[in-house]
Order: sequence, then structure tokens, then C-alpha cells
Amino acid sequence: MSAFTSERLRERTTIARVVLALVFLVLSGAFFRTQVLEVSAYRMQSQKNRLRQVMLLAPRGEILDRDGRVIADNVPGYTVKLFAPSRDSLRAVLERMGRLVAIDSGGIEAVIRRYVQAPYQPAVVFTGAPFETVSRLEEHRYALPGLVIQTEPKRIYTGGRAVAHLVGYVGEVSEDELKRERFGNARMGSIVGRDGLEEEYDSELRGTDGVQFTEVDARGRMVREEVAAASLAPIRGLPIRTTIDLPLQLYIDSLWNAVLPETRGAMVAMTPKGEILALYSAPAFDPNDFIGGIPVDKWDGLMNDEAKPLMNRAVRGTYPPASPFKLALTVMALRRGVARFDTHMPEPCRGGFQYGNRFFRCWKPEGHGSLDLAGAIRQSCDAYFYQLGLRLGLPYVLEQGEKMGFGDRTGIDLGHEVRPMWPANTAYYDRLRGPRGWTNAVTLNLAIGQGENAQTLINMMRFYAALAGDGTLAAPYLVRRTDSATISLGLDSAQLAGIRDALSDVVQRGTAAASGGREIDMAGKTGTAQNPHGPDHGWFIGFAPADNPQIVVGSIMEFKLHGSIVAPYVAKVIRHYLTEQNPEMAKSPVRFSTVEDSVTAPMDIGPDSLRPDTARLNRPPRRGGAIRPR
Repeated sequence: MSAFTSERLRERTTIARVVLALVFLVLSGAFFRTQVLEVSAYRMQSQKNRLRQVMLLAPRGEILDRDGRVIADNVPGYTVKLFAPSRDSLRAVLERMGRLVAIDSGGIEAVIRRYVQAPYQPAVVFTGAPFETVSRLEEHRYALPGLVIQTEPKRIYTGGRAVAHLVGYVGEVSEDELKRERFGNARMGSIVGRDGLEEEYDSELRGTDGVQFTEVDARGRMVREEVAAASLAPIRGLPIRTTIDLPLQLYIDSLWNAVLPETRGAMVAMTPKGEILALYSAPAFDPNDFIGGIPVDKWDGLMNDEAKPLMNRAVRGTYPPASPFKLALTVMALRRGVARFDTHMPEPCRGGFQYGNRFFRCWKPEGHGSLDLAGAIRQSCDAYFYQLGLRLGLPYVLEQGEKMGFGDRTGIDLGHEVRPMWPANTAYYDRLRGPRGWTNAVTLNLAIGQGENAQTLINMMRFYAALAGDGTLAAPYLVRRTDSATISLGLDSAQLAGIRDALSDVVQRGTAAASGGREIDMAGKTGTAQNPHGPDHGWFIGFAPADNPQIVVGSIMEFKLHGSIVAPYVAKVIRHYLTEQNPEMAKSPVRFSTVEDSVTAPMDIGPDSLRPDTARLNRPPRRGGAIRPR
């Protein structure tokens, strides 16, 4: 019995020793793996528990004008952040901070949302904080655990309101934008472009943010703001050089504010090759207000302002192009051969044009009489272009208008450009009013830049730049030309010269004769766009010198009634630019006044019981009978 028991005990002892040996080997292996093989990983985890990453914003690249003048730059600024172990702790510190500096309940909730999205990073409270705020917080640091104050680059726009719609503004990236990966390598807290050039070239301007480490205790409370740990330095964004002439941009702003302070509208200056020299929209806003986050009341004021100061009217405002569009009909007629500069229409202008049982009025009640094409451009005779539009035919007008870019964006490198309104073909009217709900009377509206035709200023500028240049439509640009294909107007040099002569006559003795453009040999076209919601809008697009254009300037001014009111301001801008290029011009004074330039009354283009005499409208043009203007 005792032998059996002794034998069993030895067996059990042996088994126990083997089990203990195996356990020891397993523990030794785990210990070896932890302490030797995976020491780097666990050391990193320990460091993560002890250290917190604080993002260092990279300075954005400068935005420069064509001569290297600074449009947007960076200055030293202060960013205030908070570390916190929990949401409740963060709220308590924020409420304490709110008794020291201005921070409303909405601001507190925004900070807490940032904390929830990235609890291991300090929550941003202020960016671009003023020195007074930073000083007050430093004085009470003992009452604000987790406070982090960093010196970071702060964006500044030296031109202020003058460059607002050109450069846009910057702001902190949102959670939704991060989910959509709209801004590439942006992280929570990154500052990104919101509009204008800042947004269009954000990937180049933003640079790469850096990292700094801060030591915290086991409960997440900050121990030391900076520790001797490896940091990743921020990489500055790349500068971009634009085609903008900053002195000209500032001059337009000063001119507008001095004599047109309550006027809404836009003005664009460019070279015939498509380089944008100035782009201005009014009313404007100060992009510096957005640095560090715009106050809620100021943002609400901008959003609710009926004048829409945030809207860039140069690329997003659409208006009936009015009489400046008559040059598009001129190009179509010259290309198709249905008219020449000495061509008269069958019916002289007697204050309008009878079409079927309706009389479509011309802007001049007493009429212009019999004019040739050059004279009709000079006097902006609606009756002439009514007949020219019918001679071309609606399908051809729509087709050619589409080919000339009136139904598409220009492709300017500014972003959020609005597509103009232009019917691609007659099927548009079939859908809109039914196959029998409209007549060719719609052609009369389109022929004078009204009807289903709404263009942006930048699109009309592209067309007039082609007239002032080599007859080729190209995308306007601010930094670099896009890859979009150019479009030829299909005119020879003699036809382009004839158009410039006619537009020169508009200034010399036509509807813009009182603009003051004679002294600078300006050519251009006035226009008055019908506005069903109030006073009519005024257009003028001009270029100079007429025989060798160096600059094209166009403007749309809302509620200004007549294009002849707009023309003097365009003339002043052109003169200012040419004077800068040639100081000798400054010696000759310029005098200008305004004269009326009218527009036809609103037209009904519904069904018509009568049809025009197409045989008479299509007969060969009559020759002679008038002296052709130069």
C-alpha cells in the first residue's frame, strides 16, 4: 500500500515539475518577447500615454501680383488650445475662461465638438487671438489647467476688401470635409482655403503641418508644454504669382468706393490674351475678419444681407448681356455672309420693328432711320439687329452661340464659376412652352441680348478679349492657363478690324461719346439690361487703344439704368492703366459726362397669329444710301 502511494507521488511530482517547466518556459518566452523583441512598440505606447501631439500649422504660401507685390501674407499670431481628461473637465475650464475673455456658449460647444472628434489632441479655442487675450489668459494660467498658447502664422490680406473676392479667405477644415477628403492631407485643426485663390490653389498654398509633443500625466493633465522629444517641423506652403496688377485692383476699389459706394456690380480688367489684371465685385467684405474664426453675429450679417456681399458677381452673377451681345450677332452674320459692314436691312428703324401683329420697340422712339451694320453698332439700333437675327435664323443663332461659349463656363481658375444661361437648340423652347407655344419672335429677344440669355461678366469679357485680340476665345486665368481648347471666332483680320472700327465709333460719336474715352482711343459697347425686379442694369465693355488693344475692361452695375453711365468709369480705369504704362498720357486731362442709353421694353414672345414676310427679310441687302462711319 505504501509502495503504491509512493509510486503515485513520484509520478505526480514528475508531472508537476514538467508543467512548471513549461509554464516557466512560456513566461520566459513572453518576457523575452516583451522586453527584447517588442521593446520598441511598447516604448512607443508608453510615450503615447505620456506625450500628446500638438499640431503646428504650416505658414501658407504668399499670393503675389504679377510684379511680386504681396496680396496675401503671414504674420505671427497666437493660437489658444486646451488639454482635458474629459468633456466635463473641458467644459468647466471653458466656462472659467469665459469669465476672463469673450467666449459665448456657441463657441464653447464648438470647442467641445473639436475635443470629441480628437480627444488625444488639444482642443482649439482661439486661432489668431489678439495679444490682449493671450496676456489675460497667461495671467490666470493657474486657474486654467491644460492651457496651451502657441505662436503660429496668421494670414493677412494687405488689400483688405479690395481683394476679397479675388483671394477669398481661410478657415478651419470641418469634420464633413475631412470625411469627404476634400482637402487631401488636411487634419483636424488644419487651416484651408474657403473661396477665391485660397481655395483654388489650397493644395499648393497650405504646405505641411508639423508636430510638437506635450507631456501629460496618467489623467491626461498637462505636465510640461514642451518636452525633449523629436518634433516634425512644419513645411511652408508654396507661393503663387498671379497675373493681377495690384495697383490697378486697388485703384478700382478706391474709385468704386469714392463715387459708387452703394452700387452693386463687378468690374474685370484683362489683357487680350486672357491674363486677368483686376477682378472686383461690390459690395465686398473684409477677408481679415475670417482670420481666427468670424464672430457668429458678423457671419449672420453677411449671410442675411440682401446685397449678398459674399457673392463674386464677376463669375457668379448672371445678367442679360443686352447690347454688348449684338457683337455676337455681328460675328455670326459676318461668318455666314448674310451681312457686311455696309449692309442695310430692308426696314429702316422707325422707332422699332413690326413683326407679325406686334411692334418691337427700339430704344430710340423717333428711330434711327436706315443704317448699315457699322452704324447700327455705333447707335445700338435694336430694329437693325431684330432683322439681322431673323435673317440668321433661330437654329443658327442658338448653334453658333453654343459654339462661341455662351452656354458654358469660361474655365477661369477661380472656382465656383456659374454656368451662363443659353438654349442649346430649339428643343429648349419645345420643353419650356410646348411645340406650338412659341414663335420665331424669340429670335428678336436673343438678338439684342435679352430673353433666355443670361451671361456672367467674365464670359462676356472672354468674348470681347477675342475681339480685341486675334479672334480666339481662350479661358481667362489668374495664375496659369487651363488646358481647355481655344475657340476661333472664324473672322479674318479685315473683319476684326472692321468690328474694332465700329466699336471705336461707339466711343467717338455713338452711345458712349460722353464717356471720356476719345482721348485714350477707347473702343467699346454700352448696354442696358432689362431687370424685372427694379431699375435696369448698365453694361459697358471697352478696350484701348482701339488699333492695338493692350487692356480690356468690362463692368456690370446693377440698377444703373444705362450703359452710358457705366462707360465713364471703365474709361477712367483704362486710362489709369495706360498712364501707368506710359506716364506721358497723364499730361492730357480727361473730361466726361453721362448721357442716356436706353433699352427696349420687356417683350412678350408667346404665340403669334401672324408670321413675318420671310421673302422680304431674306432678299439681298440694299447697298448705298448712307455714309459708312470709320
